[in-house]
Amino acid sequence: MPAQNGSISTGAALLNAAFSPLWSRKADQIGQAKVLRLTIPPYIIFGLLFIYTITHSFPTLIWMTCIFMAEAFLPNISGLVRRRWLHTLEKEEDGRQLINTAYSFEALVDEIVFIVGPLIASAAAISIAPQAGMYFAFSFMSVGTGLYLLQKRTEPPPYPIVKSEERSAVLKIPYVRAIFVPYIFLGVFFASATLSTIAFADQLNAKGSTGILLATWSAGSAVAAIINGAIETKITNGQKFVYLIVAMFFLTIPLLFVHSILVLGIVLFLSGLGVAPILVSGYAIVEKSVPAAKITESFAWVLAGLQIGNALPGPLSGYMIDNYGADKSFIVPVIALLFTILSLLPFRKVWQVAIKI
Repeated sequence: MPAQNGSISTGAALLNAAFSPLWSRKADQIGQAKVLRLTIPPYIIFGLLFIYTITHSFPTLIWMTCIFMAEAFLPNISGLVRRRWLHTLEKEEDGRQLINTAYSFEALVDEIVFIVGPLIASAAAISIAPQAGMYFAFSFMSVGTGLYLLQKRTEPPPYPIVKSEERSAVLKIPYVRAIFVPYIFLGVFFASATLSTIAFADQLNAKGSTGILLATWSAGSAVAAIINGAIETKITNGQKFVYLIVAMFFLTIPLLFVHSILVLGIVLFLSGLGVAPILVSGYAIVEKSVPAAKITESFAWVLAGLQIGNALPGPLSGYMIDNYGADKSFIVPVIALLFTILSLLPFRKVWQVAIKI
């Protein structure tokens, strides 16, 4: 069953990575509000049906269909939010720094959610029922979407399709590909490091430390998000993206030598310092490099790269954990970051320009 669940979660993630850019394209064309009204109700309905069917022992095919349908209707919410920040702030006198601060704020909120969300879900599952955490998640989604739709003044204008204009695929834009491909390997890094951390805590009979370790990792990213948003520097987004990926690779090498929960926590915190600024820089490079009519879709493809990467390392990390031990499995995230650096090389001509953005 664990292997089956892993395959299903991988399939669901890949399905969402395929469909969320399509919904983001529609958001560019017809407006965010219309897309959210089209997608969020089916997402919640299929999600609730998934909970009902799996808790009432329906055939596997039925609850698999429900979760796959739910993921197909889930748009890239973070991209929609960042697009609104851009639309709201780009005309301000010091708009560029404010946009950087806004993107950093969103990264900070993401890390807070990653820390608090599992705690709420776990508490609900333990004190109420195993499925209660998911009910809380869909409740938050419903309320949050409703409040988001009320913010009508910040919604970017739609860019309807003009038949006389040729509309090329977003991934044909070199700058989008130059971010999308490294993000795949970053996704592999995030997922494999998470799996190895959980297994390492289990190996040391310290399962209770898992949440603290992952929260420490998120805390490093949160601290970096605050610094990145609060301090204006002369370094460009392109330089920040490349330099921090290299720095994070070297900061992550000590994972190969961890021998205790404390050391692992320190290494995770240090590597987390690069996460938020890298993600913020990636969004900024893409946003500056594509037409306004394609920004939301481009953001979605960036996130899709991470999702694809997140779905890939399970079998390899599982093999390393099972056959060589959790401490040796940390080589997978380290190699993933090495490949992240190497993935920049095919786009070196693009980066010669992007480094100035």
